Amino acid sequence: MSEAIPLLEGLDPERRARVFPTLDAPQLERLGRVGRRRPASAGEVVFDQGEASDRIFVVLSGALEIVNPVDGVEQSLTVARAGQFTGEISQLAGRRTLVRAWMRETGELLEIPHEALRKVVQTDPELSDILLRAFVLRRVELIARSSGDTVLIGSSHSAATLRLREFLTRNGHPHAYLDVEHDPGVQALLDRFSLRVEDVPVVICRYQLVLRNPSNEEVAECLGLNARFDPEGIRDLLVVGGGPAGLAAAVYGASEGLRVLVLESNAPGGQAGSSSRIEKYLGCPAGMSGQGLAGRAFTQAEKFGAEVAIARTAAGLRCEVRPYEVELSGGGQVKARAVVIATGVRYRKLALPELSRFEGAGVFYGATEMEAQLCAGQEVIVVGGGNSAGQAAVFLAGKGCRVHVVVRGSGLADSMSRYLIQRIEDSPVITLHSRTEVRELVGRESLEGVRIQGPGGSEVMPVRHLFLMTGAEPHTGCLRGCVALDDKGFVKTGPDLRAEDLAAWPLRRPPFLLETSIPGVFAVGDVRSGSIKRVASAVGEGSICVQLVHRFLAE
Repeated sequence: MSEAIPLLEGLDPERRARVFPTLDAPQLERLGRVGRRRPASAGEVVFDQGEASDRIFVVLSGALEIVNPVDGVEQSLTVARAGQFTGEISQLAGRRTLVRAWMRETGELLEIPHEALRKVVQTDPELSDILLRAFVLRRVELIARSSGDTVLIGSSHSAATLRLREFLTRNGHPHAYLDVEHDPGVQALLDRFSLRVEDVPVVICRYQLVLRNPSNEEVAECLGLNARFDPEGIRDLLVVGGGPAGLAAAVYGASEGLRVLVLESNAPGGQAGSSSRIEKYLGCPAGMSGQGLAGRAFTQAEKFGAEVAIARTAAGLRCEVRPYEVELSGGGQVKARAVVIATGVRYRKLALPELSRFEGAGVFYGATEMEAQLCAGQEVIVVGGGNSAGQAAVFLAGKGCRVHVVVRGSGLADSMSRYLIQRIEDSPVITLHSRTEVRELVGRESLEGVRIQGPGGSEVMPVRHLFLMTGAEPHTGCLRGCVALDDKGFVKTGPDLRAEDLAAWPLRRPPFLLETSIPGVFAVGDVRSGSIKRVASAVGEGSICVQLVHRFLAE
């Protein structure tokens, strides 16, 4: 067994007390009412990496060592003693555990099953705060140390590699990343699994399963991200899209007793999850990353019992049947009495012939820490005059980049918040190019230059990183032929629905405020026609919508 000094023993005392708290006697007594005491012998493996994490353990006596098995070698993380407990954020949804735990010393454990744990975090504020904070911070520590069950081998010049890195990062899954161009030890790993450089990107799960250029859904299956997802049965509420609006609907719906399922095609947070910084959300004066905000909302939804299915995409809505049926892109369907459409929007793509070839290989649609690592200290172009573009420009400038902001209009005042304009104007490394457009992308395997056309003529800038944030197009492909859309493809709701939109409306009452042309199908957030494109308003619509869902279900 492991003899190494535990990796997480070096945390400063204050942080260690939050990551690995020790419960006092009254707290242990309350947990004891919902758990089962059992003896555990020295050397016993209490749970192993890759198992369904459907319970946590509280050490009553003895010592329990937590290790990360890496290719047959145990990397010691910590040792839990009397009053301390196992678990991290996976426990809320019963996903596979990322680590192994074995008894270093004979003792006694308190075993708390998944449903009892969920009841505790919903009804005991003190224990909820201690447990959830520890779970989240433990996941943070695993991510910071790349300690987990997954290795991604890829190339910085590969669009598929960027897609997989983004998927793992935005879903908060700890993983080690090895670059075939820069990591000297990667060849030995390739040889061991009979891989070639041409096979990358490659995902290795638990050093057992090897996936060559997998889809996001294949990775989610390999890692057990949807361990509890069951397409059978009828939900009270199906939320399509896990952005701020969808997660808000999930939190309020599940907390009020509805059986809720969220389908998210990529990662919680939607477009907001790729934002480098959100500063105007009420109650967050210092701001936070979009991924950070999404992670907190995701944890809240799971705390109250909502199911969140990752890498599950809605391919179509059958609105002529009751209960409603949503077809999944990978096959199968799910049923629900009410549906909330929260599929959001995507940035509009420029009409450039070579665009798709460079997406992920120099052309990006979000500016997070991951993209910043690729272009730190280099020259970049940000196209767009909205707040997202402004946040990206300021963020990248802070990473040492020389930033060129390209807009078609005469300036930023009509589309960007004043505080961002001020930061751009005050930055010595940000240059605004007004009345300018991108005309051509240049390069072979990856982007090498961008031709822009402005008042002064045309020029090719030797820029290898282009960020496109140019307006929004709704994700409504799965809805066409079902609910009424406006001329831009956004979903019409409530007062915006005209008589011709409601020709088949079967009820005597008019549609509720956020209800579509189909009773019981609602639309919230950016995908809704006439919505305010702000995180706060999306969250507000998601929470308000649940009250309307209750009214519909009561009819």
